[in-house]
Amino acid sequence: MSVLPPVSPADMQKQVGQEIGVSDWLTVDQKMIDAFAAVTGDHQFIHVDPARAAQGPFGKTIAHGFLTLSLLSSMAVAVRPPVAGARMGINYGFDKLRFLSPVTVNSRIRGRFTLAKIVARPNGDLLCHHEVSVEIENQPRPALIAEWLTMVVLS
Repeated sequence: MSVLPPVSPADMQKQVGQEIGVSDWLTVDQKMIDAFAAVTGDHQFIHVDPARAAQGPFGKTIAHGFLTLSLLSSMAVAVRPPVAGARMGINYGFDKLRFLSPVTVNSRIRGRFTLAKIVARPNGDLLCHHEVSVEIENQPRPALIAEWLTMVVLS
């Protein structure tokens, strides 16, 4: 649940084109990577075998790209306020998703969110487009960039 006060749809419209927030740093450790591997069944050595990964191109294990992507949800809670009068928000998908840099084990990452546009649907719901990037501490390139679409159900 968001800890931010709700914002009206009209006030939200005023935020289009603006950065709405940057999350706190989050450490991606081996325990988190291993748990994600267990849930998804993706046990590729670059994620779960520190000894073998040390001999690979990254010098250590790296987080799954989809793990990094999935962490956007927890990052968003702290920076995207709920919409007043909304019954729920629904993950609608992604456009232009790119994984640009690996997140090595014990890296710290954070999400940066810009409200790109809002499209009012015929039934009154709002399709929100957020430009997001996941930054890696002390790295020049982000882990990922994407346009994240969420549906705010008002009806």
